[in-house]
Amino acid sequence: MDSRKLGANGPDVSAIGLGAMNICGFYGPSSEDEARALFRRAAELGVTHLDTSNVYGNGFSEEVIGRYLAAGEPGFTLATKAGIRRDPDSGARFYDNSPAHLREALETSLERLGVDRVELFYIHRREADRPIEEVAETLADFRKEGLIGGFGFSEIAPASLRRAGAVHPVAAVQSEYSLSTRAPELGLVQACEELGTALVAFSPVGRGLLTDVPPTPESVEDSVFLKVNPRFLPPNLAANVAITDGFRALAAEMGCPAASLAIAWLLARSPAVIPIPGTRGVGHLEELGRGAGMRLSAEDMARIEAVLPVGWAHGDRYSDAQWHGPERFC
Repeated sequence: MDSRKLGANGPDVSAIGLGAMNICGFYGPSSEDEARALFRRAAELGVTHLDTSNVYGNGFSEEVIGRYLAAGEPGFTLATKAGIRRDPDSGARFYDNSPAHLREALETSLERLGVDRVELFYIHRREADRPIEEVAETLADFRKEGLIGGFGFSEIAPASLRRAGAVHPVAAVQSEYSLSTRAPELGLVQACEELGTALVAFSPVGRGLLTDVPPTPESVEDSVFLKVNPRFLPPNLAANVAITDGFRALAAEMGCPAASLAIAWLLARSPAVIPIPGTRGVGHLEELGRGAGMRLSAEDMARIEAVLPVGWAHGDRYSDAQWHGPERFC
């Protein structure tokens, strides 16, 4: 497994990490035993970076990871997130980047994980009315205290990254990036390369569209996220599966699974990119890991672009409700 830098001053981590949202049933049923098997196989494959959040399963993901580590299993470079809250009465989601909340959330996450610090601590969603410079100062204080190794932001615009980076180096920005979501190429990839910030790419296989077993109407219905997402609703789902059939055929012609080719393409786009695919299955994880070892030629990249040109996907990547929080910049 090749390695990449988790920020200019951060540690070397595996070229791909593992996202731990899927172990909470986000895309369908899962169990703690399956999660443990997944983590063990990831370690065997050379994956060293594990990404979670305090809201994944309301802390369940962190608790599972904590119990796994407490059992003496192979460790990971850990990242977690905070900043999303829910009103206790209405259940409405809101964002809180105040020093008091972030400190409380971080300390709770460390307790769940059973560690003294995490290597990377993200703001999961920006609080729009709070200057990002103020938030960067709060996070820099956590770093000085030794609670975190570095900090990052999820789904922010390049301009916001530059503002935060003027206060303190930002180790990572997490953003959706794949052959089906190319928006980061309009400024975010470039800003990350310039500032030495890792671009941690979530959903790198297009939430299943860029795999050999794409979502079906039945599997979409089992996912709380996909069943309200425009790309997975009729008629968009059928159109997107039909278009990505060409990608699956190309991958087969090149002698690899579609998921492997999707990961290899993303890694070839920029040395700043670290994909963090999420999965519940060991077999799928192995396909993703295989992609990290592939080397694509300019001709390979051109063939991929020919079957999946920029803008091929039908439907927005988020619904109106899902767009609440991420920063649009193009």
